[in-house]
Amino acid sequence: MSKVLQLKKANCKNCYKCIRNCPVKSIKFSDGQANIISDECILCGRCFVTCPQDAKQVRNDVPAVKELIASGRTVLASVAPSFIAEFKTKNFAAMRTALQALGFSDAQETAIGAQIVSAEYDRMIASHEHDIIISSCCHSVNTLIQKYHPLALPYLAPVLSPMLAHCKLMKEQNPGAACVFIGPCISKKEEAELYGYCDVVLTFEELEAWMETAGVTLDASEAEDQAGKKARFYPIKGGVIKTMHTQDTDYTFLSVDGVQNCIAALKEIEAGSLHHCFIEMNACEGACINGPGIRHHHASVLGGEVKVFAFAGDDQWQVAMPIDMAKHMPYIGTHDQIPGEATIREILSKIGKTSPEQELNCGSCGYPTCRDKAIAVYQGKADLTMCLPFLKERAETFSGYVINNTPNAIFVLDENLCVQQINKAACTLFNLKGPADIVGSPIVRLLNPADYLAVITSGVPVRDKKHYLAEYNKYVEESIVYDHEYHIVFSIMRDITDEEQRQAERSELFAKTAAVTDEVIEKQMRVVQEIASLLGETTAETKVALTQLKNAIDH
Repeated sequence: MSKVLQLKKANCKNCYKCIRNCPVKSIKFSDGQANIISDECILCGRCFVTCPQDAKQVRNDVPAVKELIASGRTVLASVAPSFIAEFKTKNFAAMRTALQALGFSDAQETAIGAQIVSAEYDRMIASHEHDIIISSCCHSVNTLIQKYHPLALPYLAPVLSPMLAHCKLMKEQNPGAACVFIGPCISKKEEAELYGYCDVVLTFEELEAWMETAGVTLDASEAEDQAGKKARFYPIKGGVIKTMHTQDTDYTFLSVDGVQNCIAALKEIEAGSLHHCFIEMNACEGACINGPGIRHHHASVLGGEVKVFAFAGDDQWQVAMPIDMAKHMPYIGTHDQIPGEATIREILSKIGKTSPEQELNCGSCGYPTCRDKAIAVYQGKADLTMCLPFLKERAETFSGYVINNTPNAIFVLDENLCVQQINKAACTLFNLKGPADIVGSPIVRLLNPADYLAVITSGVPVRDKKHYLAEYNKYVEESIVYDHEYHIVFSIMRDITDEEQRQAERSELFAKTAAVTDEVIEKQMRVVQEIASLLGETTAETKVALTQLKNAIDH
C-alpha cells in the first residue's frame, strides 16, 4: 500500500507551517520541499489540516471500496459516531440508506464497537491490576507512545479500538464479508493495515466527495425509532469516560486532547507523577469531531458537541462480546541520533548564534528552540537556510554593505516623496553630515521632485537621465523606479562630474586641434599656389625659348 499521507511537491512553498504544527517534527525539509518521514509520523494530520498551500494529500481509498463492491462480496460499513457532527442529518437511518445507495450491503454504527471497548476498560478497572490505564481508541496516540514514550507503553490498554472491535464483530456475524470503516481520522487507514479486521478505511471527506459524484444525498426526513445510545458520546472530549462506570472506584478519570497535551501528560506519567488514573487521550483538540478527515474541520467544535449530545443517550445495544479483545502494541522507536554539545554549538555558530543570548528561539523555522533546529540539521531533517532571523540579518548585512559601499548615491522615497533611506555616497553628493539630516524630510529640500512625481503617476521608470545640479556643481546620471507593491520610489544617481569635465576638456582639445589643422592646411594651400604660380611662369619662358631655338634650326 502507498503512504497514507503524501506530498504535492509543486504546492510546497517553503512556509514551514507544517513543521511548526507537527508535534513530533516528523517532517524533513530538503530541496525546497517538506517531506513526511513515515517512520516517525504519528498520522495526527496536523500538517494536512494546517498546510495553507494544500500541499499534503491523504491517500484516496474510494477506488478500493468500489472494487470490493464490484467483486460481489458483502461489504459492510462501520460509521464512526462523529458522523452526526459532520453530516446534515439527525439520525443514522439516513446515513445507512445513503450508503446502501452507493452499493454497501449494510451499515452499522462504530459506537457498537465503542460499547464493547468501554466494557473492557470497566473490566480492567474492576480487576485492580493496573495502576494507570491509557485509553487505546486513538491510533495516533497509540503510535505516539510506541515511538516516543516507551516508558508509558506498559500503561497503554492492550485493547482493540472501537473500529477494530466493531469490524471484528461484524465479520464474526457475517463470515466472508468485507468491512469498511468511515470516520474523521486518517491514522485509521494505517491501523487497519497493521491489525486487520478492517479491509478499507475512508474519511468523511472521501465519502462526501463520492456521494457528490454519485448524486447521493441524505434524506433529512428519514426517521429512526431507536433511543439514544451512550456509546455515541465517544467522539467528544471525555466521551469515553462518559460511557464507563466511574462511580465507586478508587480511580481518577482524566481526559486529555491535543497531541501536545498528551505529550505533557505522558511525561508526567514517565516521571511517576500520576497514579491510579484512567486517562482518555485524543490526538485531536476537541476529540474526533475535530478530526483531520472532516471536510469542515474549521467549523464550530461546540456545535458538533451539541449535535452529539442530542444524538446520544443512556441506552445500550444488545451485543455479544467478541472472544478476544487483545491488541498487541509493541515499542517501535525512531532511533534518531542525538549530537553532542560541541556539534550543536558548531551548527549554531553557522547561523550566527555563537552565544546563548543570540538564540532567539522564535520558532519561525518550525522548531521550538534553536538547539532543536540544530539537532534537526544534524539528523538531516532541516537545513541552515530555515533560520529566518539569520537569513534576514545576513540579507540586511549584505544589502547594507553593498548600499553603503557603492560609489553611487542611493535614496528611497515614500509616495509623499519624503526620504526614507539614504546612503553615504548620497550624503556626500548633497553635502549632508549624515542620513539624519534628511531622512523623514521632503526630497524637495535637495532636488526638484518633478521626475519622481512623473514616475509615480505614469509608472514608467526613468533610465540613465543626465542632470546638472547647479546648487552642488555636479553632473549626475539618474535612474528612478517606482515599486507598486511596497509603495516606494527608488533612485540611483551616478556622479559623472569628472566624466563631463573630461569630456569638456576633450571637446576643447578637439576644437583647438581642428583650428590648428585648418591653419596648417590654409598655409600649405598658399605655398602650393605660390609654387604653382612660379612653375607656370618658368614653363612659359622655357616654351618661348625652345620655340625660338626650333625656328632657328629650321632656318
